[in-house]
Amino acid sequence: MEQPMLTKRERRQLRRQERAAAAASAGRSQTRRRFLIWGGSILILALVVFGLSRLTNKAPAGPVGTPATVTERDWIKGNREARVTLIEYSDFQCPACGAAFPAVQEIMRELGDRVRFVYRHFPLPQHKQAKLAAAAAEAAGKQNKFWEMHDRLFERQREWSDQGGARELFLGYARDLGLDLNKFPAELEAAEADDKIRADQESGWGAGVNATPTFFLNGVRHTGNFAALRDAVAAAVK
Repeated sequence: MEQPMLTKRERRQLRRQERAAAAASAGRSQTRRRFLIWGGSILILALVVFGLSRLTNKAPAGPVGTPATVTERDWIKGNREARVTLIEYSDFQCPACGAAFPAVQEIMRELGDRVRFVYRHFPLPQHKQAKLAAAAAEAAGKQNKFWEMHDRLFERQREWSDQGGARELFLGYARDLGLDLNKFPAELEAAEADDKIRADQESGWGAGVNATPTFFLNGVRHTGNFAALRDAVAAAVK
C-alpha cells in the first residue's frame, strides 16, 4: 500500500520525533554504562578492602583446636596439680583484659587451691605498648617476679597505656618490685622474652584465639561474661 505524502510540516515533526527518540535511547545507554562503571568500581573497591582486611587480621596458618598442653614454660598460678585448668590469652594494654583482671583475682582468691591458672601472652597489633609490657613481665619472671609485674601492669594500665615513655615506667615498676636494675633492661630486650611471647601467640592462633581476653576452662572455650566464668569455674571444681 502506498504511503500518503507528508507535508513539510509533518516531515519536520517526524524528524524531531526521530531525533528525540534517538537522544532518549542514547541517554539510556549512557546511564547503563555509568551504572556498570560505578557498580564495577564499587565492587572492585569492596574486594580490595576485604582483601586488605583479611591480610591484616589473618593469623598464621595452623590447626585450630584446644590450647596446647600446659608445660613448665607456662606461667602458672594456684594449684599446679589441680584438675581444673583455666587458661587466659591476654594483652596487658587491652581494656577488656584490664576489666577481667579483678574477676580472675577473685576466682583465685576463692578457688585458687583447686584451680591451675595459666596466663599466656596475646598482644594485639593495635596496642602499641602491649608487646613491650609482655616483655617486662617476662623480664620480671627471670627474677621470679612475673606475677608481681603482671599485677602491677594491670593495676597501672591507665598510667602507661598509649604512653611513649612506657619503657621508663616499666623500669620504675621493676625498681618498686625490688628487681635488679642491672639485669632487668637487658632481660627486657632479650630474644628469650620475644620467643616466649611468640610461642604463646602461636598457641593462641592454633586454638582459634582472635581477641582478648579469651579463656579456656579445661580446654573448652568460655564465651560468657566474667560472672558466668566464675560460676563455670566453681562448677568445675565441684
